[in-house]
Amino acid sequence: MNQAEQGKLMAALAYVGPLIIVSYIMAKDNAFVKFHIKQALVLVVAEAVLWVTSSMFWSFWPIINLINFAIVVLAIFGIINAVQGKEKELPLVGKFSQQFPL
Repeated sequence: MNQAEQGKLMAALAYVGPLIIVSYIMAKDNAFVKFHIKQALVLVVAEAVLWVTSSMFWSFWPIINLINFAIVVLAIFGIINAVQGKEKELPLVGKFSQQFPL
């Protein structure tokens, strides 16, 4: 069994907010899981920035909700890719995952 087959569950869990920590602890040596952890980390950072921004600029609430929805859609794409065993970059944010040295 290859690394993708072994790590599908942990890779998918990485996209579910705080469960990224569980994925990292359980399968940090698996390259497939690490790829998805890095992408999920981009989404977590984006969500944190959005949360801080929304508290300061509440007048932009409709735009913030739209961005939040886009983050959820990207997480769903990531989960689908993980379950299918693919290492495919997420649209718009996937390239930023290379910035995280795990």
